[in-house]
Amino acid sequence: MNEIICPHCKKAFKVDEAGFADILKQVRDHEFEKELHQREEMLKKDKEAAVKLAEANITNSLQRDLAKKDAELIELKAKNDRELAQLSAKKETEVAEMRSKINNSELEKKLAITEAVNLVEKERDDINTKLQIKDRENQLSAASQKEKYENELKLKDDTIERLKDMKLRLSTKMVGETLEQHCEIEFNKLRSIGFQNAYFEKDNDAKTGSKGDYIYRETDDEGSEIISIMFEMKNEGDETATKKKNEDFLRELDKDRLEKKCEYAVLVTLLESENELYNSGIVDVSHKHLKMYVVRPQFFIPMITLLRNAALSSLKYKAELALVKSQNVDITNFEENINKFKEGFAKNYQIASSRFKTAIDEIDKTIDHLQKTKDALLSSENNLRLANNKADDLTIKSLTRGNPTMTAKFAELSDKE
Repeated sequence: MNEIICPHCKKAFKVDEAGFADILKQVRDHEFEKELHQREEMLKKDKEAAVKLAEANITNSLQRDLAKKDAELIELKAKNDRELAQLSAKKETEVAEMRSKINNSELEKKLAITEAVNLVEKERDDINTKLQIKDRENQLSAASQKEKYENELKLKDDTIERLKDMKLRLSTKMVGETLEQHCEIEFNKLRSIGFQNAYFEKDNDAKTGSKGDYIYRETDDEGSEIISIMFEMKNEGDETATKKKNEDFLRELDKDRLEKKCEYAVLVTLLESENELYNSGIVDVSHKHLKMYVVRPQFFIPMITLLRNAALSSLKYKAELALVKSQNVDITNFEENINKFKEGFAKNYQIASSRFKTAIDEIDKTIDHLQKTKDALLSSENNLRLANNKADDLTIKSLTRGNPTMTAKFAELSDKE
């Protein structure tokens, strides 16, 4: 602990190192601020003196410059007065010319503005006319669409009311038969118009154990079948006690279609009258049974038309397919003939190749034998050549060399001659 005496009250008190350091910092900060303040005062005075000196220098320099500028201005003014007089006369002439041009330009502007205004008004009138025509067309189109939808709604409402009335008036026993009769009547209305080559009769053949309600078949002018449909009609009154569903009849209908060799199967039904799926239109159930559809009675004729048109459209492709098949048969026969030729040729080639190889082997053997004979003859020729050379070298001198007896004999013979 350090002891410190207060300079004012002269009392001593003790402080620890932290307090002493804090007091020492305060004293230093005070001295630093005091010295800083003094320096600021000195700088301020120096700055003021420098400013005054600079102002004096600038004032003297400006006075000199002003005097010089005054002289230059006097001279420039005199020169400008002379040039101004010249320019004034020239400008008056130009102004007169410009006024004349401006008057002409104003007239042209007025004419251009009038023409532009007329053109804009004409375009505006044309646009308004087009908009009025378009608006009228839209109104007529909207009215036509509205009338069309109202007629369709009325037709649907009439159909619904008719079916409801039919349901109320008929007994449970007669409902199913009446739906069949309804479909038959609807078809016969159009038979003479669009179904001249069509067959639509009840299925009375129960040999297989079951039968559908109606079979539709249609042929072309040549008697070839275009399309065939097995129909089953089910009304919600048919099974009043059990209330069966449409799915309960699909399997049997598919069986009847296959047994009677029909291409399509269609269930015309009033069952499940509150089911939104069947009420929405034609329902494709081919994912359960091939080429099978479920429709309400109002879609009976459209269903036949759709399938019939699709079949007619496919006739072209069927004909092309038949042509391609016949071409494929011709190509297959051609390929079979080619293959037979290849097999026979390959067999004959193998036989000829085998015999040719045998002949080549025999020729090789003959060549080998002839080569050996050639080599033997060449060897004999060489020996004969050597023998001939030896015969040529044979002389009396060579025979008697080293043989005194024979030498003497040959010498005697020579003397006698």
